[in-house]
Amino acid sequence: MTDPLLSIRNLDVSFQLGERRVDAVRDVSLDIAPGETLALVGESGSGKSVTALSVLRLLPYPSASHPRGQIFFKGADLLAADDKTLRAVRGNDISMIYQEPMTSLNPLHTVERQVSEVLSVHRGLGRNAARKRVLELLDAVGIPDPQTRLASFPHQLSGGQRQRVMIAMALACEPDLLIADEPTTALDVTVQAQILDLLKSVQQRMGMAMLFITHDLGIVRRMADKVCVMQGGEIVERAETESLFSTPRHAYTKHLLSSELTEMEPVEAMTGGPIMAVNNLKVWFPIKRGVFRRTVDHIKAVDGVDLVVRRGETLGVVGESGSGKTTLGLAMLRLISSQGRIVFLGENIEDKKSRAMRRYRADMQVVFQDPFGSLSPRMSVGEIVAEGLAVHFPSIKAVERVERVKFVLGEVGLDPEIVHRYPHELSGGQRQRIAIARALILEPRFIILDEPTSALDMSVQAQIVKLLRDLQARHGLTYVFISHNLRVVRAIASEIIVMQNGRIVEQARTEALFAAPEHPYTRTLLAAALDVAVR
Repeated sequence: MTDPLLSIRNLDVSFQLGERRVDAVRDVSLDIAPGETLALVGESGSGKSVTALSVLRLLPYPSASHPRGQIFFKGADLLAADDKTLRAVRGNDISMIYQEPMTSLNPLHTVERQVSEVLSVHRGLGRNAARKRVLELLDAVGIPDPQTRLASFPHQLSGGQRQRVMIAMALACEPDLLIADEPTTALDVTVQAQILDLLKSVQQRMGMAMLFITHDLGIVRRMADKVCVMQGGEIVERAETESLFSTPRHAYTKHLLSSELTEMEPVEAMTGGPIMAVNNLKVWFPIKRGVFRRTVDHIKAVDGVDLVVRRGETLGVVGESGSGKTTLGLAMLRLISSQGRIVFLGENIEDKKSRAMRRYRADMQVVFQDPFGSLSPRMSVGEIVAEGLAVHFPSIKAVERVERVKFVLGEVGLDPEIVHRYPHELSGGQRQRIAIARALILEPRFIILDEPTSALDMSVQAQIVKLLRDLQARHGLTYVFISHNLRVVRAIASEIIVMQNGRIVEQARTEALFAAPEHPYTRTLLAAALDVAVR
């Protein structure tokens, strides 16, 4: 037996919040052998990231503490190491990829500066040698024409490119252990597949061990040799990957596996009349250059789209980032300028001004991707949900308004008594339910849901999808469901359109599209999403 590269023994992690102590991790033990991938799986708040950050002592000390435990790396206890030893280990022997590269990369530094910093600190490379190594790394992680990206800033890169830069930084010193904390959560399915393949190939080439943190069981099956399942700060099950999927023992593991959306019943086709239709819809953003800011070209975000949404159905809109999905949704709601015909409830609305549009707003609502960003942190839950009533139905008395808020909170599965709480006090799933309640309280007929489950755990995703399906059946709602997650779309949509470069490249009933996709781009998306070669 090979000695483990990383060995965590009886680790406890606590946080002091004023007078209250929170035990985030309790009695965690795990081993990772050289070249092995261990997946740490569980829902948000289970202690996955806190455990990983403890390895490099990156928690916010002194509010965070380790009442007991040891973390051995190559036989040395990192919890007992001094700062000099830790600096030598961080980024050199152990590297970390974070979940959101846009917040992890410095917005004021170029790609070259950020990657070369690791090389100058740990390897002492000069400018020319560092630049040569940076180009090698960018090429190795699949950045096209890396020479042209050296002077780029993070905001000038796509999500996939930013994540590749993060990987290049993490691999710069050829670490023995890579900690990957949800590195693909916010990425499109095709980019996600590329990143996972890249990590796997780099690992095999370098003989690197990996601690892979995720809530996506599909990624676990694809990447991991062993799995530890965490719940409430404790490891409740550990097993070889295939054994865990074939014969899970713990009730929580069975719950996670049963939450996969592929097990849900297909959505029945609807035959209602049109509620929303667009014809030759275009949203072009001008590209201006020169001293006089002349328009030299256009970004064709939506380019000549025709579609009809029928009453009571869910139309799924899928495609990669930049394909035009969200722009299409915003244009349909008249929240951005567009050209082309838009018909809602039988009336042309494409030329209506803001004041004239107000009478349609109660019937058309939107739920955004990030509920934390779309809910005001200064308003209580009750104020957030009731805001639309105050705008569209100002004659409703305060007592009736409170009753309506409590009723709609119950409709979305929340305790009505949370009306006095604030968004930061709630989980991601609860915040998304509040966003749905805010839309529902106006009793709309048409709702656009823009990536409403992308940032949620798999079991919470399933809960939200089931909630949306139940609300649709109860109130006869019509949805446009925008997502890059085809497994989620399959569970809720009766019909799907596939967008690429601002155009619809394929449209079909959901099961027909999954069974026999016609367009090569659709086949690529399905192959990446389902990890199956679709022919």
